[in-house]
Amino acid sequence: MLVAVASSKLRNWFEGLAGAALTTLWCSAAWAGPPFLTDDPEPVEFKHWEFYAATQWVAARHSGYATSPHIEVNYGALPGLQLHAIVPAALAWTSGSAVEYGPGDIELGAKLRFIEESEWRPQVGIFPLLTLPTGAKPRGLGAGSVEGLVPIWIQKSFGHWTTYGGGGVHFAPDGDAAVVGWLLQRELSKTLALGAEAFMTVPRRGEAVQVQANLGAVINLSELHHVLISAGPSFGTDAVMQAYLAYQLTI
Repeated sequence: MLVAVASSKLRNWFEGLAGAALTTLWCSAAWAGPPFLTDDPEPVEFKHWEFYAATQWVAARHSGYATSPHIEVNYGALPGLQLHAIVPAALAWTSGSAVEYGPGDIELGAKLRFIEESEWRPQVGIFPLLTLPTGAKPRGLGAGSVEGLVPIWIQKSFGHWTTYGGGGVHFAPDGDAAVVGWLLQRELSKTLALGAEAFMTVPRRGEAVQVQANLGAVINLSELHHVLISAGPSFGTDAVMQAYLAYQLTI
């Protein structure tokens, strides 16, 4: 009996540790610039819309989290200002437990570009984000608290090449973290652009630093219809990789 209780407590401890690692990775995945984790300062054009039907997967060795699907909407409310919302259906699993599925945490934000790009000057913007605890934390479908990200992003283009990145602070009741990312993207044609990024999450409380590397592509089927995809490994915690796939409609 004592052995069974100790074994159960040990299993719960390891599952909690894996869950914490997965949450670290998922937080950085949630603050994403499709199809990458790093975002850019360029807002949607005034009075234009972006719609995404997407799925994003974050896998650890014995657990995982996904949106299946999530709907993202971006709107150019003013010149240089974009309003943003994500409403997800969440999927979570742990080895030896039933798969959980239901509403996830809703994300709201506003991207403001305050420096325009010129021949020599990069464009610069901020993109504060807020997640609302609409997902059930006991089922692994949400953080269980209001969380936020306050980043600054910088971007510069050189012909067919574009590079952007930056970072900020992720605020959470159980501990804040710094996030830093940078990306290089090459437009190969009007149909295809490829990119590579490095993204790092640095917790303040002494947990392991999370480093992620991703390759991604944007496929332009037409001026309105696009497919976005990325995937890559993660280093520093139990989480091992993330993947993203989306259909995008621009109007």
